Amino acid sequence: MELEASALGFAALGQPTRLELMRRLMAAGPNGLAAGEAARQLGVAPSSLSFHLRALEQAGLIAPRRQGRQLFYAAQFHALRQMIAFLAEGCCDGQPEGCGDIARLLPTPMTERRMPLFNVLFLCTHNSARSIIAEAVLAKVGEGRFRAFSAGSAPRPAGPLPEVISQLSALGHDVSGLRSKSWNEFAGPEAPRMDFVITLCDILSGQACPDFGGTVTTAAWPLPDPAKFSGNAAERAALLNELYAGLQRRIEIFVSLPVTTLDRMALKARLDELAHPRPVQRA
Repeated sequence: MELEASALGFAALGQPTRLELMRRLMAAGPNGLAAGEAARQLGVAPSSLSFHLRALEQAGLIAPRRQGRQLFYAAQFHALRQMIAFLAEGCCDGQPEGCGDIARLLPTPMTERRMPLFNVLFLCTHNSARSIIAEAVLAKVGEGRFRAFSAGSAPRPAGPLPEVISQLSALGHDVSGLRSKSWNEFAGPEAPRMDFVITLCDILSGQACPDFGGTVTTAAWPLPDPAKFSGNAAERAALLNELYAGLQRRIEIFVSLPVTTLDRMALKARLDELAHPRPVQRA
């Protein structure tokens, strides 16, 4: 099977336009390149590019992802490494480290491989508290594997709630880039494409969300709105701490999921379960 897969891969690359296309997609990194932009860079007609993209996709060397009305294609680096590994597995009597720099191109142990980067967008109405907290928490605990974003359907003009910013700052989060913003910022063709969109309030269920693409995995974790917290300062602080702890618990479970091995339906089911995470069992 490795022989057939490798032969298919090398055959797909055995054409000048496809080889250059593969180089452009590799240069774009794990986020990939829009099909239209790839056609522009290569100076080929979109119809011709579709033919070459299909050949590379059938060989398992690239994978498509939809963002809005655009298709993005990303190089599958693990597949390329496997092809090289198959070609070189008998090098130097089974000891490729003796074959010079080729050893650097072979697959590394799983613990050393670079994990793909996933974009996560948290939504709530005003993007002033819940989604801001979630963005800050994920930015900290998901560093290197996840990129965190947040937005709202009606962002608060004055920005995030001051008490939320104070709490996050006191807990060691970088708050310099946190701001309230519209979800429309993430719906345009130039916006980063999302892998996950998680809503944090019930109100959004009655509104028309932008099209974030057909490959986005969605979930809803309805949580109370801090803007509606009543009571004195101490009581509000306690409720805010409880909200922070709830989001942190969910997000820590989320980042521990085997995202790259679960299919979309199984992954969505696991995310939906986090709407009501099980309490931690203590000995």
